[in-house]
Amino acid sequence: MAQAATINIGSRVRVARVRDRIPADLVEALRSDPSGTVKGFRTVDGQGIGVVVELSGGQTAWFFDDEITPA
Repeated sequence: MAQAATINIGSRVRVARVRDRIPADLVEALRSDPSGTVKGFRTVDGQGIGVVVELSGGQTAWFFDDEITPA
């Protein structure tokens, strides 16, 4: 949550890692370009904050705040 407080909507970020399994098309999108733009936030598991990221290829997915870094 600490990092999510310093990231704003419109910030450029890079997906550094992914904790959970994700679809193959998202894996390929991240391999080609792991950067994107923050589009919003999402409450996850009642405690954490998820960051909704639009990748450069146009796909949108959410990531835990510890999975992204400022670009």
